[in-house]
Amino acid sequence: MLHDNEVPVDDAVVRSLLEAQCPEWADRSLSPAGAGTDNTMYRVGDDLLVRLPRTAEKARSLRKEQEWLPRLAPLLALPVPEPFHVGTPTPEFPLPWSVYRWIDGDEAQSDTVQDWATFGTELAEFVRDLHDIDLMGAGRAGDLSWYRGGSLQACDEWISKCFEECRTSVDADLDIESLERIWRAAIVLPEPSGPHVWLHGDLKPTNLLVADGKLHAVIDFGCLSVGFPDAEHSTVWDLPPQARHAYWNTFNIDEPTWSRARAWAIAVGVSGISYYWHTFPTFVAECRARLEEVLTDAAAR
Repeated sequence: MLHDNEVPVDDAVVRSLLEAQCPEWADRSLSPAGAGTDNTMYRVGDDLLVRLPRTAEKARSLRKEQEWLPRLAPLLALPVPEPFHVGTPTPEFPLPWSVYRWIDGDEAQSDTVQDWATFGTELAEFVRDLHDIDLMGAGRAGDLSWYRGGSLQACDEWISKCFEECRTSVDADLDIESLERIWRAAIVLPEPSGPHVWLHGDLKPTNLLVADGKLHAVIDFGCLSVGFPDAEHSTVWDLPPQARHAYWNTFNIDEPTWSRARAWAIAVGVSGISYYWHTFPTFVAECRARLEEVLTDAAAR
């Protein structure tokens, strides 16, 4: 379990949901398809995916996907998940859940991406297209008010606590002091002044699907929000330098925005280590790799 009050789920629970609400799929093969910090996934047959939130709080993210992805998907050049069935709570699983069309592809990594510079350009083009979509009456309120689209300064108190927790848990090979100096330099910069835009919110490699060596689809819109775009750029530190530089050049990002994006990368990294240190070592390793890349990149600039 990763969170308090997590709702347990297994094959039997998923089968019961299908039998009750989607009987036409109930006799299909069922297999685990991974689990993230917010959801557990099961593949149904060859062409469907069930997505189940871990907690009642995480269910809010699922409802955002159910409401907004059908409106956003037709306006994007790359495939994104679209809810094929909106599941309702049952005694066996008292939270909303979704069924999506399965999207083929592999996670973005060294043995799947053909050319990282091209990949960085492709990712930047997708992000630019998403940011250019009309807000359709949505605003930075309610579930669409995700912290990563807001102010760095507003996060300083709890991120400072995460730095302290990292000092007591992470070994000395990770330079927490330098990371905090980069953070502190960014939070005194002027706030972004541009308009709010649609944000995916979590464009890490596991949410970027590759086919034939190229970016093919973008998944997991649970962090979908409306806000300033700086934090959207933060996950490029999860990618090799060639992709990061191509992304930067395609967007023509100015230095203050880049500095704030880097600070967001640090914030997500140290908070991830702090929260998941004892429960999700794979995610902690991802956060640490991001922070090490931030330090390497900062030293080279």
